[in-house]
Amino acid sequence: MEERVSKKIISLMSGTSCDSIDVGLCLVKPDFSCELIDGINYKYPQEVRNRIFNVFYKDTNIEELCKMNFIIGKCFANAANEMIKKHGKPNFITSHGQTVFHYPKNTLFNGISEKSTLQIGEPSVIAQLTGCQTIANFRTADIAQNGNGAPLVCFADEKWFKPLNKNIAIQNIGGISNVTVISDRCQTFGFDTGLGNILIDYCAKKFFNTDYDKNGKFALKGEVVDSWLNCLLCDEYYYTEPPKTTGREYFSNTYAENALKSAPENKYDIMATVTALTAKTIAQSYERFIYPNTTIEEVVLGGGGAYNPAIKKYLKHYLGKNIIIKTHEDYGISNNYKEVMAFALIGYCTYYKIPNNLPSCTGAKKEVVMGQISFP
Repeated sequence: MEERVSKKIISLMSGTSCDSIDVGLCLVKPDFSCELIDGINYKYPQEVRNRIFNVFYKDTNIEELCKMNFIIGKCFANAANEMIKKHGKPNFITSHGQTVFHYPKNTLFNGISEKSTLQIGEPSVIAQLTGCQTIANFRTADIAQNGNGAPLVCFADEKWFKPLNKNIAIQNIGGISNVTVISDRCQTFGFDTGLGNILIDYCAKKFFNTDYDKNGKFALKGEVVDSWLNCLLCDEYYYTEPPKTTGREYFSNTYAENALKSAPENKYDIMATVTALTAKTIAQSYERFIYPNTTIEEVVLGGGGAYNPAIKKYLKHYLGKNIIIKTHEDYGISNNYKEVMAFALIGYCTYYKIPNNLPSCTGAKKEVVMGQISFP
């Protein structure tokens, strides 16, 4: 096996909120540590973003999906080239791609499992337009081993946080919320806790014509309506045992509109309640699925939700005063660029043919080397 050395990697990521392409120039070292050298947020052109959301919500066909695979690939390449202009070419690029459909259910068609996932943003386009080897399509190998293809960031969490010797929950709040549990009492495990910012963003757009609730200002003006919150908490996803994963396919526009049928009239109360929903589902998932296995001393927040004071306020309330809440910044990891750093590490392992999934988190039958390589 080739001796491992440090690699400079441009890592590309666009999540369920689809607001921008996160670009991180990372230095990944043989001990699996990762340093963020620089990061930029490359905004999708609004027309492209609109078309992506059309794909999300099934207002599409195979022709449109084919076109969008290459359009998004070109956007990812443009984003990478912005970083290349500043710092020169990396050793290679890793690209998570844009998830447009994720189906972790093991339903059968003619005796064949339908479990599947689709990330678009053609990696061959990225490789050709940047002149850099590009590693992408990470989730598929895990699903081929009957995993859920998510959460994958748990792999990086274990490498970075296990040496701390703490019982700790690494809580990402993006469009969807997911947690990694690091403990000396049990094997590392993780799962999607449920809604992150998807419903908050939907309501911000619907009631305030803005893409998100900046600094939680709308939520903080309202009051939580417990009767409606308790109704929202009844969703079956929150009771499903891990390993599990979810996304826009489940928490869709249809879900949002059905939820709003029983909403209070006051739009600030709506914002407060859907924000509290994100926090309380996190707290309840700990009670149901984490505390039976281990105690938690500390929660480390990442993702856009880490910047929302309303989410943090409700989390402190629901988790209780004995839980310390920190952010990734407290550990020298960027809240904004944590996921691109994680996929830089995952891609580094692909390059060296090192297994880079955690079956205890994804449910896969075995460890696999995830990722496919496109050459320039």
